[in-house]
Amino acid sequence: MLSEQEIIRREKLNKLREYGLDPYPAALFPVNTYTSKIISNFTDNQSVSIAGRLMSRRIQGKASFAEIQDSQGKIQLYFNRDKICPSEDKLMYNEVYKKLLDIGDIIGIEGNLFTTKVGEKTISVKKFTVLSKSLRPLPLPKSDSEGNVFDEFTDPELRYRQRYVDLIVNPKIKETFLKRTKIINIIRSFFNDKEYLEVETPILQSIPGGASARPFITHHNALNIPLYLRIANELYLKRLIVGGFDGVYEFAKSFRNEGMDRTHNPEFTMVELYVAYKDYFWMMETTENLLEKIASDLNGTSKVILGDNTIDFKAPYKRISILDSIKEHTGIEISGFDEKQMFETAKNFGIDVDKTMGTGKLIDEIFGAKCEHHYVQPTFITDYPKEMSPLTKEHRDNPRLTERFELLVNGKELANAYSELNDPIDQLSRFEEQLKLSEKGDDEAMFIDNDFIRALEYGMPPTSGIGIGIDRLVMLFTDNKSIQEVIFFPQMKPEVSKPKSKKEGFIKIGVDEKWIEHIMELYSNIENLLSEKPTQVHQKLNGYRKKNKLTIDPLQLEDVEKWFN
Repeated sequence: MLSEQEIIRREKLNKLREYGLDPYPAALFPVNTYTSKIISNFTDNQSVSIAGRLMSRRIQGKASFAEIQDSQGKIQLYFNRDKICPSEDKLMYNEVYKKLLDIGDIIGIEGNLFTTKVGEKTISVKKFTVLSKSLRPLPLPKSDSEGNVFDEFTDPELRYRQRYVDLIVNPKIKETFLKRTKIINIIRSFFNDKEYLEVETPILQSIPGGASARPFITHHNALNIPLYLRIANELYLKRLIVGGFDGVYEFAKSFRNEGMDRTHNPEFTMVELYVAYKDYFWMMETTENLLEKIASDLNGTSKVILGDNTIDFKAPYKRISILDSIKEHTGIEISGFDEKQMFETAKNFGIDVDKTMGTGKLIDEIFGAKCEHHYVQPTFITDYPKEMSPLTKEHRDNPRLTERFELLVNGKELANAYSELNDPIDQLSRFEEQLKLSEKGDDEAMFIDNDFIRALEYGMPPTSGIGIGIDRLVMLFTDNKSIQEVIFFPQMKPEVSKPKSKKEGFIKIGVDEKWIEHIMELYSNIENLLSEKPTQVHQKLNGYRKKNKLTIDPLQLEDVEKWFN
């Protein structure tokens, strides 16, 4: 159902066509400058040709002021009927400009620069061209005489779903993404200056390796095999170190089928770097130098304002082992605890634990609950127990620990790095320990990657590697508290209109109509089933499906029930 404004805009669209004007012309428009360049290098009477979106108008009979917004800013326009229409035909001004243009339309402008009596830099329009008719009104903010602002486009869900509108009406949002690109370019330049090679590795993987996380799974029809979206690119980059490259890095999209919150999105960006003949001490220094450079190049200072905190990326950063951190913030020495003791300790702290958790995950949960939030300034948390670090070299001074660090800033993990494990026998043993965790029910445990073991058997030099979360890094440098603010199109639930009836609901999720009557008979039982445990629900729904020979997934029935709730 179209709104009144949308109907009117479509009528204007048709009117433009009646006048012989194409509202969506194919030919290029000769843009020769941008608003920011006009303002910074302003010269009276200079001829310019720009294009952008009409953002405001003040029509005053034969003359009018307006504002155009392009990719770099805004500038005022001056429309004079007799300059635009020097002949007797005043159609372009009287009809097209005054009556058929709307706020949000994209137009091309040719004219000359001048300064108004009040000092406003302005383009005097000689000619304008309709380049794209906007059929939906922009949600522009409005101000009253007292300066109060109304109707701002601030609802987060709408902003994330309609990022294209967000970028138009909230110009500051664009600054976040411009900074994101600058940050990536600084990192790339830093690595390239050291002659590390930027590479690409597979996103679709037969084994999701390189991290402990729940993967997304898909199916390759031609090969008839399951494939996984990568959770990390680590193992492929280390294969390249085996192959003879001394330094490789990749800006990688990774995917983890886990929860969503202010710091987690199922699709995220990492940069991972691996350098041969280095260790985690060297990587700490390199990380300090990189982050200090990002801060200085981006802001002209090593300090970053983040809410009420001032974060200083000036090297060096504090270093503390994870076990010492837990002792410092809880008063408990856990270094000698077995799994049972660790489980009871976590439980006593009120942490949500279950029997699938091994020692490593329990330590991680304790650290996350009791310690992590204390580290506002950049801090290296070091020397993780072996159970937490299946890809990390054993600590040179303590065989129970590994040479690993995580960098925490503002209470959140920003980077994870190791002295990489290059002993193939030890690596296989670590993978087998992960397999035991998987059999215990840990769906984030790593798979055994036999090809990676084979690669290590050919010999990988001592190597240090790091992964840095780009999204969280951008959050820090743009003072954003939500990861959704620094991703152009964050993951959202699909927009689904609520079905008007139960029958329509079943059709919406793709149930074959010939089965709907059978399903409707079952539907009355679902309300009772939903009060039981999910496994019992699925078992009973499967029973109904088999009994009635229905070819639908019983989970679909549960989805419909959620809709009606």
